[in-house]
Amino acid sequence: MEHSGQKLDKYYIKKVDADKKSIYCHHDLMGELFIPPHRHQKAQLLYAEGDVVFVTTETKTYFLPARHFIWIPSGVEHSIEPKSESVTMRNLYFPVEKEEDDFYKVEGIYPVNNLLLQMMLFTNRWNGDLKKGTPNFTIAKAIKAILPQICTNNLPLELPQPKDKRLGKILRHIENNLGETILFADVAHEFGYSERSLYRLFQKDLGMSFIQYYTIRRILKAIELLLERKLSVKEVAQEVGYNSVPTFSNTFFKILGQRPSDYLNGEEILEKN
Repeated sequence: MEHSGQKLDKYYIKKVDADKKSIYCHHDLMGELFIPPHRHQKAQLLYAEGDVVFVTTETKTYFLPARHFIWIPSGVEHSIEPKSESVTMRNLYFPVEKEEDDFYKVEGIYPVNNLLLQMMLFTNRWNGDLKKGTPNFTIAKAIKAILPQICTNNLPLELPQPKDKRLGKILRHIENNLGETILFADVAHEFGYSERSLYRLFQKDLGMSFIQYYTIRRILKAIELLLERKLSVKEVAQEVGYNSVPTFSNTFFKILGQRPSDYLNGEEILEKN
């Protein structure tokens, strides 16, 4: 924990906010598996390559796949937990400006399109404070400026943290049986609820239905398996309880905006530069 604390102080408090007017940049191979809860005065753009990163706030756990970025507004406490030490994280920290677009006030996960990808390539060898008036500052500010225009699809890649301990047991049951088809009626019966009362518990505690939670969790697991590149799309579908590949593909597309096969074949461009 001492090492994590040193890492936290070194990169995420003292340096990021030391110069309130600069844009702070930090790109690095993660090399560790947990950065404890912290917050910044600056907003954060975190882009991930190589594997999945879990970003946990006080109310939600965000699932950040490779080739996507998460926007974390100023002042939001969060911890960061990569799935493996091989994850490369690219961070830009932006000072808050007056009368900003509402986009910057909301947490969200977005795919990186070609335009943003090319702009991010300019930042590959940057580290530290980017001072106002320098070319690097101008480029970084342009990256921030285009986000509300090009990032129109805030992906629902987060799951709320349960407050009710009874619901926690049910969610662990779902987690442990993702390879099976889980029916709501069976879950209600197994845990001693009527379907109506369990439906209400999900809505009250999580703000979503059982089927919404179950669907998102299956797709998040599918993303993990696809990134491992060990299984075919059909095998991944089976691993998360889908007997029909078209149904799996359509559900994946509704959430991520691309087919599993396209996601599987995606190139990790930044990692190679």
